[in-house]
Amino acid sequence: MAYDVARIRSWFPALEHGWALFDGPGGTQTPRQVGAAIASTLTGPLSNRGRLGESAQRADDAVAEFRDAVADLTGADPRGVVHGRSATQLVYDFSRHLSRGWGPGDEVVVTRLDHDSNVRPWVQAAERAGATVRWVAFDPATGELPVEAVASALNERTRLVAVTAASNLIGTMPDLPSIAAAVHAVDALLFVDGVHHAAHHLPDVRALGADFLTCSPYKFLGPHCGLLVADPALLEAIAPDKLLPATDAVPERFEFGTLPYELLAGVTAAVDVLADLAGPAASPETPVAEIGADASGSRRTRLERAYAALHEHESRLLARLESALADLPGTTVHARASRRTPTLLATFAGREASVVSDALAADRVLAPSGNFYALEASRHLGLGDAGGLRVGLAPYTDDEDVDRLVAALRRVVR
Repeated sequence: MAYDVARIRSWFPALEHGWALFDGPGGTQTPRQVGAAIASTLTGPLSNRGRLGESAQRADDAVAEFRDAVADLTGADPRGVVHGRSATQLVYDFSRHLSRGWGPGDEVVVTRLDHDSNVRPWVQAAERAGATVRWVAFDPATGELPVEAVASALNERTRLVAVTAASNLIGTMPDLPSIAAAVHAVDALLFVDGVHHAAHHLPDVRALGADFLTCSPYKFLGPHCGLLVADPALLEAIAPDKLLPATDAVPERFEFGTLPYELLAGVTAAVDVLADLAGPAASPETPVAEIGADASGSRRTRLERAYAALHEHESRLLARLESALADLPGTTVHARASRRTPTLLATFAGREASVVSDALAADRVLAPSGNFYALEASRHLGLGDAGGLRVGLAPYTDDEDVDRLVAALRRVVR
């Protein structure tokens, strides 16, 4: 089935407000199916996990279904799926877990391309342990992060390398399998920020070569929380601080307190909606459990088909947008890598990006400005802390949205 963006847009009540939304990299809108899953879980019988009674079983099932859905999305083992309040929280947690064995002489590698959540926790953990931090820069002219640049920072003292699967600022997608090979050749761990990547490309933690991969469901139609996936055997080797009565089983040993079952159900629903992007039509009122029920293939197979259709849709819109921006006088687009997500960062001669963003908002076009917590990347591009205007596509972006953005930009810039 072809990518039917009108069908997809009908799932999102937020789009009825009439704005053209290009803020997807900061968080997508939420479809009705996800809201319904959260509401039904939260308002139905619900108690602490167990198998005694419907309320306990529903909580238990919500957790199991969440792990299965995330495993299908990321190519992981369900036993290696960890829930967290946010991706940032999970990185901080694991920076503390993993740095316990670090000391003087050990080294950690971070990049100038990454969101600060995959930089600062590792820098701070290394400083506490007395370990050395090595920085890897990307090419500001091309936006590329060369594999050779990462490899040259590695040696037998390297303990961990933190790198993004896709820059949330300029969309660059580094060659992670090659980076992973270099990292593993020195027996180091690779911690991958997959937050922006998962919104546009179907993750495969094994193919990427990541030892750890984080994602944020609210970047791909889900609720506000975070998740981490890793090999269960690797998680078994990590001993976090925890309450004495709390289970020591993996992955539960990393999830502190009672889980938010309603959010877990929302994540499962979001994965099912993603799997239906290129599947048979479902109305906005279709129960989440029935979405894709008559589709052929496993959920992972449907996700592969859906992401392929999404990539084709977003690539077409991106080509239109890039062509229009190339004709705007005084406009510089900083997203230039050969492999990148449909996310652009632009600056304008003689105009602050924040002023352009405000002018677009007056036309009900939302394209925010800033560094978006990719502070090192913004500074490395020579944009300081102010950054630029970020334009990101989402599954519900259509041609009319692009037309409105281009027309508004032409009025502002010219």
